[in-house]
Amino acid sequence: MAASALARISPGGAAARCMPVIKPFGAAFLGIHDAATRSFAAPAKKAAAAAKKRKKAWSIKRRAGHAYSLDASLHLVKSMATAKFDESVEIALQLGVDPRKPGQAIRGVVQLPHGTGKSVRVAVFARGAKADEAKAAGADVVGAEDLVEAIQKGELNFDKAVASPDMMALVGRVARVLGPRGLMPNPKLGTVTPDVASAVQAAKAGQVEYRVERNGIIHAGVGKVSFSQSALRDNLRAFMLAILAAKPESLKGHYLRHATLSSTQGRGVNVSMAMLDPGKGAFMQVTDDVLSEIVQAAGGDVQVEER
Repeated sequence: MAASALARISPGGAAARCMPVIKPFGAAFLGIHDAATRSFAAPAKKAAAAAKKRKKAWSIKRRAGHAYSLDASLHLVKSMATAKFDESVEIALQLGVDPRKPGQAIRGVVQLPHGTGKSVRVAVFARGAKADEAKAAGADVVGAEDLVEAIQKGELNFDKAVASPDMMALVGRVARVLGPRGLMPNPKLGTVTPDVASAVQAAKAGQVEYRVERNGIIHAGVGKVSFSQSALRDNLRAFMLAILAAKPESLKGHYLRHATLSSTQGRGVNVSMAMLDPGKGAFMQVTDDVLSEIVQAAGGDVQVEER
């Protein structure tokens, strides 16, 4: 507004009455503000302390581009897992495949010798004797039409679904619900089978499903941070052997390209592919002096606690 126009506005005029009146904050507001500040202060301090602890653990991180031995990688992953819960140990594996091409959409299951450390809830679509077998094997949910109705209502109280072959017509009614969630029974994955009891036991014992993403990467959990080094090695051995067995026959070039290990909330650690490739002589080779390797990779300026 121009200065001349402002000069014509009288203190008691309509324009003055429309101007906002700013009053100082009262004691009630300040009291609320102080309470809110106190309520957020404690969590903020805890978060800062957790971040500081994690940053200290990450200070042993490798130099850019360095690939560790398998034992050193597992040691780092376990050292950097500072969350208050038992974090999962996960592998991200880059394959030289293009899932858009025929025969290169790799997918399958692998039985980990030491399991995943997770409790798996299994639902089984079956009737009669098959339903009784599934219940005896430890299935959490068993049903037919009633199970389909529950799923249609949004009740998905399970992590894996198994079905006998005669039930697939019924399961098809909820395919649009189960499919996008990765829960649809599939004969290629062993979840459509007449032996429902064995399928339930395998799922409960630590069977892991893997599937290549469109960028050629497979993500899978191979255990928990609380697992011993040898148990994680055994699980990784079984996983890598299964991935190699799934190699497309028509594939040309490198198949196993790059691998990273990490915990749920930890940073990724590059792993030497020579120790993860079953076709190499160094596959699952044991490293004697893990700590020296880590310190040397970091330039010798860090101290690493033994675990």
